[in-house]
Amino acid sequence: MTRNDQILVGRVRYRHRGWNGAREDTVRDAREALRSLVDTVGEVPVVLVGHSMGGRAALRLAGEPPVVGVVALAPWCPPGEAVPLVGDRRVVALHDESDRVTQAGDTWEYLARAERAGSAALGISMAKGSHAMVRDARTWYRITTSMVCGLLGLTPLPTALTGRGVPGGIPMTAREVLPRLGQAH
Repeated sequence: MTRNDQILVGRVRYRHRGWNGAREDTVRDAREALRSLVDTVGEVPVVLVGHSMGGRAALRLAGEPPVVGVVALAPWCPPGEAVPLVGDRRVVALHDESDRVTQAGDTWEYLARAERAGSAALGISMAKGSHAMVRDARTWYRITTSMVCGLLGLTPLPTALTGRGVPGGIPMTAREVLPRLGQAH
């Protein structure tokens, strides 16, 4: 990519509040937004970012063209959540262990299964923020932005994404990841 490349940021508006069971309108809405993006600007690399239920929807769409990666923030990954065939996609999840709405342990387990299925996966344990990510929001923002730019190929990904991380369900800490932002992979 060149310095003249642009980043387009879009936001999905969900028609219904909540997951609503087998209908999975959240995933359908996100998939429609992805199709609309492709219809508007063509095939461009896409990184999906989602929080909580939106993180679950983004993870469900990880294998869709033209998605190159997902950054899931405190995602809802219930036990047994299916891992799509994502091939060479990269998946990053940030989660605070003290989150009482969604469970960080479920996220780490999901990422370990994603890695076993062939994805490059990285879990980042956040020291603060709980589910709303308000406390220490700057760190959440910095890591998310760095990961998105890296997944788009605009900046180097931290070595952590291709090294130690999720295998065995052991995430890295934000403190371990922050110094590595901007280092070549």
